[in-house]
Amino acid sequence: MEPVNIANHNFEQLRHNPYPGRGLVIGRASEGDAWLILYWIMGRSTNSRNRRFVAEGGTLRTEPVDLKLVKDPSLIIYEAMLELPGIFIASNGDQTRTVYEAIRQGKTFEAALSTREREPDAPNFTPRITGMLDFIQQPTVVALNILKANPLDPMHTDRYTYRPSFVLPGFGFGLTTYSGDGDPLPSFSGDPFLLPLEGNTSAVLEAYWSALNAENRVSLAVKEIDLQGKHSRILIQNRY
Repeated sequence: MEPVNIANHNFEQLRHNPYPGRGLVIGRASEGDAWLILYWIMGRSTNSRNRRFVAEGGTLRTEPVDLKLVKDPSLIIYEAMLELPGIFIASNGDQTRTVYEAIRQGKTFEAALSTREREPDAPNFTPRITGMLDFIQQPTVVALNILKANPLDPMHTDRYTYRPSFVLPGFGFGLTTYSGDGDPLPSFSGDPFLLPLEGNTSAVLEAYWSALNAENRVSLAVKEIDLQGKHSRILIQNRY
């Protein structure tokens, strides 16, 4: 099957998935000569839905919409995107900061995430998904990582890092936290999946926002980065 057909098939699977949870996609736009990092959040509970994205420079963070409704901020309020000169990091939790600080100290992406576990939210044990674009190395390095509960004993964490060797404009590689709805929620399984990134940054944001389940989607952000990794901007779509 041609890559475009695979990517479009996966996008349709995402469109018909009522609850992929949080999602992360890294790739290149088909228009505009830019790398893109997409990150979205979804929610089923009032606590999960009571948030939105806010961007400050190159930092993307979540914040509560109504402080009075916040019950447990530990897993829902965090920095989702951070950047260092030539390095761009995104994740679904406070491990964004873990990777950022480790790289500042000269450590690697994998070494940083070796210090973290899957989320402690039994019985779901939500995976931690993390991505990085590194323009300091050439060619540009794409890295994706997922920390998942071991299927035999969820108190242990399995660790998978993927480094796609080639990314064609118009395509990206994605991870989600869940494979669908359920109780408990079924964790994502398999390798990062190929997805389309058709058009410019605004078109990509609109396409993915439209694809996410309207009842459960909360926020979506796309960070656009020039091909040299020197400049970025963040576009946001919030439910609230």
